[in-house]
Amino acid sequence: MSSTSAEGSGLPVSTSSRLRPLLFPALPLARLRALRVLLYAFVVLDVLTFSRDVLAHAHNAGFYSPVALARLLQLPAVTTPLAYALLVVILAGCAAAIAGWRPRLSGTVVAIAYWPWMLYSNSYGYVAHDHMALMVAVAVLPTVAGVERARSSADGTRADGTTADGPATSEAAGWALRAIQIAVVATYFFSVIPKILYSGSLANWGNSAILTWASIRRGSSLAHWLVEVTPWVFIPAQWAGLALEALSPVVLFLREKALYLAVALYLGFHLSTLVLLGIHFLPTAICWAAFLPLERLRRPGRRALHSR
Repeated sequence: MSSTSAEGSGLPVSTSSRLRPLLFPALPLARLRALRVLLYAFVVLDVLTFSRDVLAHAHNAGFYSPVALARLLQLPAVTTPLAYALLVVILAGCAAAIAGWRPRLSGTVVAIAYWPWMLYSNSYGYVAHDHMALMVAVAVLPTVAGVERARSSADGTRADGTTADGPATSEAAGWALRAIQIAVVATYFFSVIPKILYSGSLANWGNSAILTWASIRRGSSLAHWLVEVTPWVFIPAQWAGLALEALSPVVLFLREKALYLAVALYLGFHLSTLVLLGIHFLPTAICWAAFLPLERLRRPGRRALHSR
């Protein structure tokens, strides 16, 4: 009966059976391994560039205004020794994780250090919501066992992450990837809320001159040209951006070509904001890789090796 609870889930059997493929899809471990390398490499870039302001904040204790989680954890204002300690731990942990050395341990170390790093980065007057998906990613990547490059052959899995029946898959890997995907989508979907709060309604925001103002204030030469020659384009562009944000949850249900087209559309949106306004949103953009079959990137080389 549908009213019977699934064992250990607390949900009706019918509900649990529908949610499990959605939240725990069996996905290739090789995909998670490739994503792990990509994201940890980006974390290295991030702490050395985009969020490097933590080092400077050590000299501005008077401006410390901790965000909610930092207040909950009772994090004190960052100091120079603490900032450099976190930086060293993050870099070392990322290097170990990229190399495949005890990825669950090294990934946990990165998560424990990177979260305070980002809390400090966002507690001095500016909140970078483009990092949310990346923070979720470093938190969930260490939860998956069995993604080491060299694996035990007890289950028939080869060192390249395949079995005699095809790629080795895991619901744990699927859950981690799904968590990152949901965080990516939430970044867009929940950005609609401040637009309503600041302008009163989506209609007010969509019909406003905010994009024109941003193009004049910080836009590139191309943005200035658009303001002068085709000012009518900004209102439709704002509504198109709102549509992308409000409809972002649909991406979670797309597959194959439709999914890849959607990923290209969102990345194209970020490319346009980079070209026109100098806004890159790269931490979120890199997490779109969680939607892609990264395990296929190694197949051509592997085929060539096997054909010799």
